[in-house]
Amino acid sequence: MNYKNIFKIIGFLLMVLCFLELLCLAYCGRSGVLESSAARAFSISAMVSGFAALICFVFGGRNKQDLLRKEAIAVVGLGWIICSVFGAMPYMFCEPGLSPVDSFFESMSGFTTTGASVMADLSIYPKELLLWRSLTQWLGGMGILVLFVALLSSFRIGSRAIFLHESSAKEIGGVANRTGKIATKLWSLYLTVTVICFVGFKILGMSWYDAVCHTFSTVSTGGFSPHSESIAYFNSPAIETWTIIMMIACSINFILYAWLIRGRWDRWKDDEESKVFLIILMVATVVVGVNLSMFELEDSWLRSFRVAAFQVVALMSGTGFVTADFDAWPPLSNVLLLLLMICGGCAGSTSGGVKLSRWILFIKSIKAQVNAEFRPNLITHLKLNGRPVSDALRIGTLFFVGLSGITVLLATLTVTVLEPQMDFVSSISAVLATLFNIGPGLGTVGPTSNFSSLAPYTKLLLSFLMAVGRLEFYAIFVLFFPSLWKKY
Repeated sequence: MNYKNIFKIIGFLLMVLCFLELLCLAYCGRSGVLESSAARAFSISAMVSGFAALICFVFGGRNKQDLLRKEAIAVVGLGWIICSVFGAMPYMFCEPGLSPVDSFFESMSGFTTTGASVMADLSIYPKELLLWRSLTQWLGGMGILVLFVALLSSFRIGSRAIFLHESSAKEIGGVANRTGKIATKLWSLYLTVTVICFVGFKILGMSWYDAVCHTFSTVSTGGFSPHSESIAYFNSPAIETWTIIMMIACSINFILYAWLIRGRWDRWKDDEESKVFLIILMVATVVVGVNLSMFELEDSWLRSFRVAAFQVVALMSGTGFVTADFDAWPPLSNVLLLLLMICGGCAGSTSGGVKLSRWILFIKSIKAQVNAEFRPNLITHLKLNGRPVSDALRIGTLFFVGLSGITVLLATLTVTVLEPQMDFVSSISAVLATLFNIGPGLGTVGPTSNFSSLAPYTKLLLSFLMAVGRLEFYAIFVLFFPSLWKKY
């Protein structure tokens, strides 16, 4: 294990945090509140992050060796945890201030684009701190380590390992010959989508501040809003429609966009994942809309379909924005929303969940296995998005789905022990909302509530689940099995 490489990369990540904290400090100066608690908080945070970065650079030295795969895995797991620890400082030092556990929970929720929060009344917090919340989500959306690969792709093999373990964009072949170019392309697309989203919000009447914060949270499918009412604060069908469009756009594979920009429209024809994603959204919206109309929970059928469309897209994409109290909806709608949380968006997007490509391959694998039981001489070749699927990928997908199910069961059991006053629906939805990076759940962690009432140990467990879900299990779990990465 080459620890110098690890120190250098962690140092770089901390320098990025320091720079972003200085940007928020500059916003304090622009607002004329340099003497505020927010200004002091970001000053202290920037100094601590910068000093820690320098220490890492000193220990890293001038080592120029390639980053090995085991080191890259360690960097991915440690990187997100360390960024969340240092990113928690502004929450602690800025009045009214959060406890260390609450600050870590909020920071982890931001960087993993989960959107779960312990901050109840957002109006009592400075704008600068709420901007920081949204900024962490934007940075975590495409991935801070993917940004690292894009900027410092000279690590070659190591950068490829970082990219594969940090990003859900596994389909590398053909987009570019080098991992650094792929990461650069993804971040270029991400920046472009960010600008488009911001312009749309501004045209529709948002202030500069609101447009920036909601753009960061929308394109990252994170869901943090500077208003306690979330998107419902604006009560604008136009803003809700634009938000729906952007949430859908950011839940589709960014690599597919790269192909389309190059004129390869045949890729869209073969991309079954995106098509299934859109079909599920339409069907779920109709079902929920009809269900709400039957129970007359909204003023009109038009309003029913309006809130249904928004919440279906917000939860399946993992964004978690809110325009209605869906916790009070009929059981059918609630169950369907929980299933959408688990499904998630497309691989290679900023959305959460298991990802539809895995579910498609999982169902195809079950069908192939059933056929093999009754027709043993039949040879089946699985394909996904028009390309053959290897046995390794198929087995890996089955293992991932199984591991997800076991994690949900064990985590839910643990939450019920730590929170005996919580009902089962609240417990399992809290686990699903954090593990699959959704944000709000149901019951005591529903859209009109938050996670502030939970015990500190529960918050730490859910913070761990956020990191596990964001990095898709392996990069976090491997940190607890030293024998694996020492022999890797």
